[in-house]
Amino acid sequence: MRSAVIIFPGSNCDRDLAVAFREVGGREPAMVWHGDSQLPDGLDVIGVPGGFSYGDYLRSGAMAARSPVMRAVAEAAARGVPVIGVCNGFQILTEAGLLPGALMRNAELAYICRPVKLEVGSSQSLFTSRYSAGEAITIPIAHHDGNYQADPETLDRLEGEGRVAFRYAERCNGSARNIAGILNEAGNVLGMMPHPERALEAAHGNTDGRRLFEGLFETVGA
Repeated sequence: MRSAVIIFPGSNCDRDLAVAFREVGGREPAMVWHGDSQLPDGLDVIGVPGGFSYGDYLRSGAMAARSPVMRAVAEAAARGVPVIGVCNGFQILTEAGLLPGALMRNAELAYICRPVKLEVGSSQSLFTSRYSAGEAITIPIAHHDGNYQADPETLDRLEGEGRVAFRYAERCNGSARNIAGILNEAGNVLGMMPHPERALEAAHGNTDGRRLFEGLFETVGA
């Protein structure tokens, strides 16, 4: 399977995500610069990593969302290619219109960096098939702008359509309805603030994030 990780000025989790793709997918991912207007042919998975793209200037993810490569990412997502955006990647996907809502400053205006307890919202997706609905897992977070917000109609639709992939199971950043990760309508685009690539192996403290990548690559490769 072929995968790619997008790199923006200010990305700092691109290598972590690339390691997760390589360790679980079995093949080195292509590293694609934000200024490229095209993606490699035949990609099976695309990753939009965490970091501080463009120094979070204007709004987190706002400038990166307008990078030339994001048009190619949007076209790939429209064809059904799975796309995962983590932390700043989630912010970029919302700014690009690939996911609804917005990521605002944390409720207490503080940067939060620690493991958090999550509840798996649904196991019926490419990304959560290795989990059970309602399962409690622990994944690290590290963000200042992770407070997910959307209008009530959008929140109702996300919940009604089973598109809330993960919720915070403890007090965290003020996100509406404790949402930590959401899916697009087709189910092939996931945005989440927690970092599953930082819970990949025992040396990370736990391996709760590994099953996300295992389920994704297993499903895509079937």
